[in-house]
Amino acid sequence: MTVTGSGTCSDKIEVIQGDITALDVDAIVNAANTRLLGGGGVDGAIHRAAGPELLEECRGIGGCPTGEARITRGYRLPARWVIHTVGPVWSGGKRREPELLASCYRSVFQIASEKGIKTLAFPAISTGAYRFPPDHAASIAVQETCAALERYPEIEKVLFVCFDSRCLDAYKKALAG
Repeated sequence: MTVTGSGTCSDKIEVIQGDITALDVDAIVNAANTRLLGGGGVDGAIHRAAGPELLEECRGIGGCPTGEARITRGYRLPARWVIHTVGPVWSGGKRREPELLASCYRSVFQIASEKGIKTLAFPAISTGAYRFPPDHAASIAVQETCAALERYPEIEKVLFVCFDSRCLDAYKKALAG
């Protein structure tokens, strides 16, 4: 299922349910851990689909702090690039989790602009094992994406790729305003 928003920025945003590793976009975003060495969920799926070369390149980066992003090649993925970002672990909002999640999106979009990336796909950062409430995460994602699309008009399309219907509903609601 695909949902496109009706507002100005949302003309460039789609929400889909599917497999982020199968998308033919310029870059996919990886909800990574601080070591960038693969893990569970979308992180593990991206590493498996990209092949061992991704792990080798990530080893050379030396990690990534929460709220920041790093870029690697996509290797065996249809996407040319993988932008790895480390979302916060939810602790009830007491440890700047909303600000750190917003920073993830800002960091990803800055890298995308620097690399000339026109199309990119995001998973629901921090909503899986890191337990960030999906509705809150989706709201932050849409808000930061709209701000980034104003700042970087060269970005043509942003996909939010949801693994399940709960995530899809959260992003549809956030996109509707």
